[in-house]
Amino acid sequence: MAIKVETPLTDNVIKELKIGDEISLSGIIYTARDAAHQKLVDLMAEGKDLPFDPKGSVIFYVGPSPAKPGQVIGAAGPTTSYRMDPFVPKMLEVGMKGMIGKGSRGEEVIKGLQDYTAIYFGATGGAAALLAKSIVECEVIAFDDLGPEAVRKLTVKDMPLIVINDCKGNDLYVEGRKEWSRE
Repeated sequence: MAIKVETPLTDNVIKELKIGDEISLSGIIYTARDAAHQKLVDLMAEGKDLPFDPKGSVIFYVGPSPAKPGQVIGAAGPTTSYRMDPFVPKMLEVGMKGMIGKGSRGEEVIKGLQDYTAIYFGATGGAAALLAKSIVECEVIAFDDLGPEAVRKLTVKDMPLIVINDCKGNDLYVEGRKEWSRE
């Protein structure tokens, strides 16, 4: 049974989650990939406000395809997360609490999750149409010039995710390899 989690994320909720937990995420999340992250970090360096309140926020690493008529969003599958690793420390510093993507993260990100009580969720790659069904509202809020990589505000209901890295420094990919190598 999936653990119901709502945004914005709090330290108390994050501390209860552990690697391998299946969650069902609902609430407001934001989208951003490499180019958008660079622009966000540039805004912070210039002392300007971000286009959303980062406190307790979750960022989904996705560049969705265009919505078909009658749909809120097109296919919305996760992108490879390590490309955002250089930007994560700054985003954590301003209050981001969660990330959604695919693939493993670098040591600096895993340390940041511990230092800032944050979490990294994995979304199943190749399931973009399924993930899009959990997105009930979508609005571009910044960097429209980036097309599919613009920052979007999404309202999600019961998005299926798994905890890959928890706030205690645990890594599902590392632990999973250990488990399989014992057999």
